[in-house]
Amino acid sequence: MSSVGPEAQDALFVTDPANQVPPSLARATSRLQFPPSYVVVGVYRLFTDKNLYVPAWQKCQHGVRRGAVVGFIWTVLTFGVQKKFIEIFLANSPRVTGLSNDTMFGYKIPFNVHTYAAVILLGNQITNILRFFLSRNIRIARERAWDQTVASRGKSLDFWLPYIEACISVPPRVVVDTWTHRFQKQWLGGISLFIIKRVLLIPFNFYPGVGIILAAWFKALGTAHNLHRQYFAAKKMTDKEIAVFVEERKWDYRAFGFAAALLEGLPIVGLLFTISNRVGAAMWAHDLEKRQHFVAASRSHELDK
Repeated sequence: MSSVGPEAQDALFVTDPANQVPPSLARATSRLQFPPSYVVVGVYRLFTDKNLYVPAWQKCQHGVRRGAVVGFIWTVLTFGVQKKFIEIFLANSPRVTGLSNDTMFGYKIPFNVHTYAAVILLGNQITNILRFFLSRNIRIARERAWDQTVASRGKSLDFWLPYIEACISVPPRVVVDTWTHRFQKQWLGGISLFIIKRVLLIPFNFYPGVGIILAAWFKALGTAHNLHRQYFAAKKMTDKEIAVFVEERKWDYRAFGFAAALLEGLPIVGLLFTISNRVGAAMWAHDLEKRQHFVAASRSHELDK
């Protein structure tokens, strides 16, 4: 009986002859064993590499300043009202939320829940205000951060090989063109799904940290897939090839996507992490491609025997 879940991925590494990597790939292979580490790498590189943070700031500074002014005015005008609304809501529905002024499910907590919930709610609103003013510019900053990260590795366009099946004997079965996928793509779309997830997760935002963690879990795979969009494009992969590639590494993608979505879900500063995550994703793609080169060389050597 074949293994499923993480065991299946572990078995892939054990049975794959390319897992016996040379010393030149030892560090990359070590990093590949724990994909969330690339999120940390992305943060470090963005904050320490002038070729990354200077162009990003130059592109986003005007939007940040305008958004900060509007966000400050919005905070002054609405914070008291929103806090009062939350106090009334929690007072009238403690059985639903399990929260009171200073307790959670009857346990004492070291801060005022009303203030915490109001700060989180307001932080998300200011984040959306900043996102509105940044809009196109932050997307450009992310694209440039990816390109600059790839360029810093000193690789040309021919570095990105065509898709190579890593599990050549028994590749996972995937179904790309399903009616649910078509329905989601045609009728729901990204904006509708974003609104639905936000509405469903609103009650959990009253619990310290719970809303952010749940949202990160739900968005993990989609976040990781989106962060590697440029990687798939560079390799000219088809939808089915992408699906197989992700399915083979779905726990890696979930782990990386969860860590990335967790940082991006933080109010206000999460926008900064959307850029650093693109840097980390580019570093991960570089290591994955180095491994693909080694797999290709190993397969070619086996065929020549």
